[in-house]
Amino acid sequence: MGSPTKVAVIGAGYFARFHYEAWSRMADVELVGLCEKDAQKGAEVAAAYGVSGSYGDLDVLLSQTRPDLVDIVVPPSAHLELIARLVEEDLAISCQKPFCGGLEGGRKAVALARNRGRVLAVHENFRFQPWYREIKRLLDDGLLGDVYQVSFRLRPGDGQGPEAYLDRQPYFQRMKRFLIHETAIHLIDCFRFLLGEPSGLFARLAQLNPAIAGEDAGFIVFEFGDRVRGLFDGNRLADHIAENRRRTMGDLSIEGAKASLRLDGDGRIWLRSFGSNREQEHGYAWDDRGFAGDCVYAYHRHLLNHIREGAPLETAAEHYLINQAIEEAVYRSHEEGRWIKAREWQSIR
Repeated sequence: MGSPTKVAVIGAGYFARFHYEAWSRMADVELVGLCEKDAQKGAEVAAAYGVSGSYGDLDVLLSQTRPDLVDIVVPPSAHLELIARLVEEDLAISCQKPFCGGLEGGRKAVALARNRGRVLAVHENFRFQPWYREIKRLLDDGLLGDVYQVSFRLRPGDGQGPEAYLDRQPYFQRMKRFLIHETAIHLIDCFRFLLGEPSGLFARLAQLNPAIAGEDAGFIVFEFGDRVRGLFDGNRLADHIAENRRRTMGDLSIEGAKASLRLDGDGRIWLRSFGSNREQEHGYAWDDRGFAGDCVYAYHRHLLNHIREGAPLETAAEHYLINQAIEEAVYRSHEEGRWIKAREWQSIR
């Protein structure tokens, strides 16, 4: 199998724990260090996940551990500066989203990595949730026939009242761009993964909770080609039926000529043949561990397969710029009240 890949992680916040837990389960990975300014927090995380050492300074971490891959799991305001430093080293980089705070920062980061020939990937894990991988397989197998439309209703139910998000990710309250920038970007990526590139969109957004700075509800209508329609219907204040409302964060439906498909809040996939009134559960295997069907582990495995074996990389930062350009088009559509065609966001990418 060869030597383990030496991984270092920057950050020790709420979601970083999912990263450490996933890395720690990989036999071909050695967690050589973490970088965290809060020494106590860093020591606690290192002890919990078997990280060899905790460092308060990035340069010391790099010189002492010589990692093959650095995983950035800190707020977006720090991404670009960290990437600028890391591309100087002979290593691969994975970065959380919102990637570099938006399209402008993303472009700069991609240019830095390209100029130095470095691998730069974005930690976009929704497409690695097991239900989306299975739905993609079913679509590719033609089980639904010609697809007519897809819709996703985002309903995590965590956005009500003045205390919204404070127990987990309090910075959500201060984000001037929220629902699309922080959350819907995942579904934009999933729609692209399932159906290919959209050809146009129209958006209407709203702020329902006055305790936050940004939008927390909205609709985005997509076209894919000239036949397939897509709808993102997001509302972070409303909930949906689920044992764990953060597992899928909502419900997906896809309608085709041969059959319709429904993803429920518990990760179950249901199929109904055209003309039938009977919906049947489609069984498939997945692990209920980590975050959302162990998608962080699946993303990490995918990235390692690229680094170690040269397998294709779905989440290269350059490819992710398309998501960020579509995000910009969504906000522009809302502000200008008009349909936006793909050529507009392709030109700003």
